[in-house]
Amino acid sequence: MKLNILILILIMTTYLSHGQTIPKKISETDFSIGKSIKIESTILKETRDINIYLPLNYSADSLKTYPVIYLLDGSKDEDFIHIAGIVQFGSFSWINMVPESIVVGIGNVDRKRDFTYPSKNELDQKEFPTSGQSEKFIRFLENELQLFIESNYRTNSMKTIIGQSLGGLLVTEILYKKPELFDNYIIVSPSLWWDDEKLLDQQPVSFDSDKSIYIAGGKEGDIMERTAKELYNQLNKNRTANTQLFYEFLENKTHGDALHNAVYNAFEKIFKSKKE
Repeated sequence: MKLNILILILIMTTYLSHGQTIPKKISETDFSIGKSIKIESTILKETRDINIYLPLNYSADSLKTYPVIYLLDGSKDEDFIHIAGIVQFGSFSWINMVPESIVVGIGNVDRKRDFTYPSKNELDQKEFPTSGQSEKFIRFLENELQLFIESNYRTNSMKTIIGQSLGGLLVTEILYKKPELFDNYIIVSPSLWWDDEKLLDQQPVSFDSDKSIYIAGGKEGDIMERTAKELYNQLNKNRTANTQLFYEFLENKTHGDALHNAVYNAFEKIFKSKKE
């Protein structure tokens, strides 16, 4: 025991004799990439957590306005941080992939409830007992959240929505039923198996405004892969000249890791097409 202590003293003496000391901490502050706020939803009858990333030079006093990117599954422990990172990186002047944008991450309370319309499939009902409230959630997006963001931040008219899995199902439902809510739709690995694929049987509502739609998925099984391609084919068959439509199969990705690559690729395709 005494020998071990002696060896430790010798080691420390040698370390200090060479002039190497542990740096002294001067200060410490929290590092933040955005704001977390709570808003009270009358429609949903609950408080919702909203995470907001603002561009580096954002100023409430400036005349400059910014596009808004709405992100489903936008909690801090879900997709908010890494999607905000893509937006920040993509908006660097030497990259110039995506315009400086505000990112609005919508934290989840019950995504199975909020992202699904009522299903007649008994297994869906059994495995997702709280499901079927997407109509309310869409009204929340339209009549409360968008209004709040536009009233409190310097926004312009361009709006993008991103959804993956059940979130991709919801984004598809919005595109089919209320396409005017967003200009750009990023749909990743959509759970179109829901309700025996009934959403694909519907005819999308027509729209006159410019739209950009990006659909992607990875190796996720026959049903997921087939329905994502069917969604693309249906939209492609009915699209007008003012619609940019993209489809991508990410063969090296799966359901769990497709989102990051897909969003990066979507930004490249969508915003490049708007510059041309």
